[in-house]
Amino acid sequence: MFKNALVYRIDHWEAPPLAQLDEGLAGARFVACGATQPLSAGFVEPRGKAHGALVESVGGQIVLSLCTETKAVPGGVVRDELEERLAAIEQATGRRPKGKQAKELKEQLVQELLPRAFPKRSTTLVWLDTKAGLALVGAASAKKADAVVTQLVQHLGGGLKLSLLQTALAPAGAMSAWLAEREPPPGFSIDRECVLEQPDSEKAAVRYARHGLDIAEVSEHIRQGKVPRQLALTWRSRVSFVLSDVLALKKIKLLDVVLEGTARGNGDDDGFDADVAITTGELRLLLPELIEALGGLHERAPGAALPASPGSGPTKSEAPPWATQPVPA
Repeated sequence: MFKNALVYRIDHWEAPPLAQLDEGLAGARFVACGATQPLSAGFVEPRGKAHGALVESVGGQIVLSLCTETKAVPGGVVRDELEERLAAIEQATGRRPKGKQAKELKEQLVQELLPRAFPKRSTTLVWLDTKAGLALVGAASAKKADAVVTQLVQHLGGGLKLSLLQTALAPAGAMSAWLAEREPPPGFSIDRECVLEQPDSEKAAVRYARHGLDIAEVSEHIRQGKVPRQLALTWRSRVSFVLSDVLALKKIKLLDVVLEGTARGNGDDDGFDADVAITTGELRLLLPELIEALGGLHERAPGAALPASPGSGPTKSEAPPWATQPVPA
């Protein structure tokens, strides 16, 4: 389900019934870009079946999918065409348009070329775990995830408020300690991929790929001031991923021990229900342990404003009711 993910806390949501959620999203269903429209976003069927439900619930886990389509004219094409038109106007009138006139001509040119631009479409999966108080957005960048969160807040109803998950320990600091001490947190192992970067204007970086990190060289880089931007980890030999310094999970992969013996769907759902159940089942156990490894949740003082999040306003801090479940052996 997820290759990348950013995690949000559900600070408040009076979740409407599933049928009401689906009905509410009907007006936000995805429609392709018009001829001169540069961007269009809307919800599509998570199962991928036309005219199906826009909200799915599997084992109490809510799954949605947002589709975004963009159309852009290559900058080089715009520059070349604009130069030709400016030169033609200068030859005809003796004056070359500048400033506001040139800007308006460029905007007009983009509108003329947009109908010929090829659209680029992408879908972003969203998982809402109301029991754990978490929302996962299948994106690696905060900019893309925030755009999805804006759509969720606008269309899901129930007074939804989300804030980007923050932990007591900064991920970069925690990863530095794990590498320097050569001691991963309980339940995790350090894999063979890492990016270390000097936090200054030079941004000097050292990248390790398919290379053991239990070496003095890595500790020396950290001693010299480099900080981990990314570190590959495996959780209980079940899920591998790359943790970033902004608490993004990248390259998420369920390992063979999870996939062996799992039965996929019988053709009615193309394995959708099984995929959701398996993936959410593993991540619901992984996330609390990762948060604990990072010092637990960063709790705001009573009455403090929430961190900025699209569509979210101030509210009281509410710790999510973490579900206690047995950890896989």
